[in-house]
Amino acid sequence: MRRTSVATLGLITAVTAVVGAVVLRLLESRGIYLPIVAWVEDIALLGIAAGIFWMGWAVRAYQKGDRPGLDPLRAARTFVLAKAGAFTGALLAGRYLATVLVVLEQLEIEARRDQAVAAGIAAGCAVVLAVVGLVVERFCELPPPDDTDGKKDAEPLPS
Repeated sequence: MRRTSVATLGLITAVTAVVGAVVLRLLESRGIYLPIVAWVEDIALLGIAAGIFWMGWAVRAYQKGDRPGLDPLRAARTFVLAKAGAFTGALLAGRYLATVLVVLEQLEIEARRDQAVAAGIAAGCAVVLAVVGLVVERFCELPPPDDTDGKKDAEPLPS
């Protein structure tokens, strides 16, 4: 599998933010308002990021030779989980940024300001999850293969 590009994650975040803002404005025009982002969401995002980083650190330790053994299936699962974390972080960052975009014009209202701050903090936590996903993907990258393949033995000896 290929590593996730930062540009792809940025595009996902931007598209989600724009589409989400349009949907939220439409809902609010019909009298439907989303509640403020709960702090438990922030803790959950950071907890997931910490779990992914911990799993990736074990793979990194094995790659550097600090850990004697590692199940290849665990390394593959860690890579897939890191990729999922990166995409999830990008999507959630866009979702929370959509809330910030919608309430940006009404920051003089205390409740809307509180909603913007809570959504901004949650967006930051989602970005942390995406960044951790990218870092752990790099931890799981295999080193390039040796190209020695006996080429030195195949060269003629100097006379």
